[in-house]
Amino acid sequence: MDKLKVTYEVMLGLSAEMIWDEALRKYRSEEVYKKIDKALANRDKVAFTELTEELKTLI
Repeated sequence: MDKLKVTYEVMLGLSAEMIWDEALRKYRSEEVYKKIDKALANRDKVAFTELTEELKTLI
């Protein structure tokens, strides 16, 4: 029974970590999208290029 409990706790921890990672990725993606919009508005090609490359790694 103890082995089952340990396995369950490990799986629960992994699930929590996956949810946390997804939330952080989503938050960062939203921030990068906002910065891309700002770079486009300011006609900042360098920032736009850097941010789109970062966005590709997040997606």
